[in-house]
Amino acid sequence: MAILPLVSGLAAWQALCVSAQTTRPVQNKETTGPVRRASLAAWICLLIVYVVWGSTYLAIRVGVETMPPLMMAAARQLVAGLIMFPLALRHWRKTPLARRWPSRREWLGCAIAGILLLVANGVVGVGEKTVPSGLAALLVATVPLWLLGIDAGLNHARMGLAQLAGLLLGLAGVALLSGLGGDSRVTSVAGVLIILGAAAAWALGTIMARRAVIPSSAALASGMELLAGGAALLVLSGATGEFSSLHLGQVSARSWLALGYLIVFGSIVAFSAYGIAVRALPTATVATYAYVNPVIAVLLGALILNERLTPATIAGGVLIVGAVVLVVRRSPPAH
Repeated sequence: MAILPLVSGLAAWQALCVSAQTTRPVQNKETTGPVRRASLAAWICLLIVYVVWGSTYLAIRVGVETMPPLMMAAARQLVAGLIMFPLALRHWRKTPLARRWPSRREWLGCAIAGILLLVANGVVGVGEKTVPSGLAALLVATVPLWLLGIDAGLNHARMGLAQLAGLLLGLAGVALLSGLGGDSRVTSVAGVLIILGAAAAWALGTIMARRAVIPSSAALASGMELLAGGAALLVLSGATGEFSSLHLGQVSARSWLALGYLIVFGSIVAFSAYGIAVRALPTATVATYAYVNPVIAVLLGALILNERLTPATIAGGVLIVGAVVLVVRRSPPAH
């Protein structure tokens, strides 16, 4: 019944995406209206990433109660991509010098980034079958630590003393969470390892996304990445036998609501916001989402799902968040 308001709202969101991407800061001291709007849009996008991505761990946990995790993730990304891509493409074609269709290199770049980022996102749902949402968020918070390690391995980047201390502190936090954190009745070592692997894949996808050739429009690039990642998740879901385990009559109403929330807010809104923030704000500023998201996720998990907060969970979480703050603050604020 709410199709028209949804489409019109998405169209307005696409306009915001394009305006934030096409506006460039001026070099003189005079600040114009468009520049102020672009800066405000970027900060609003970062705030959206803070809140929405922090809440998606709870939504994933609710969704996988009665849905196969990879299939749920595939549906989330494909539906979001099928809504977002044509709207973004139509708006992109109206811009000066725009082509009618993205190039092969742009499709390849978006496919690489989308598969790494969104398959990693889907795999988190697999882990959350046996890991509480708050603990999952704390484990995913290790992404900046993975980024630091992968960058050192691929580019032979030298780590400073603060960054090395952050890595060691983060490892201590992960060890504490893996051994003692959470509720032992629902937490498994395999689930913890799956989520840590997803965090590593997300870090690799972030690095590849920066190197790949993608469209100048963040909205269009996000739509293409959603389609590529969703298709990969659908194939992976079929390969793991999830198709036979899906029984629509057994899917609960709250799982359907969780999926709807993830599609509209988690994928369309927040993923677009992340793309804008990454391009418009310093890297170190955007990276702060990594230690804001888990705080929100832990609080929501405790308040809404009654997830137990043990001393080990709190201590491990503090170590990881402290490590991420240390690493991010000491990293160069390059765009």
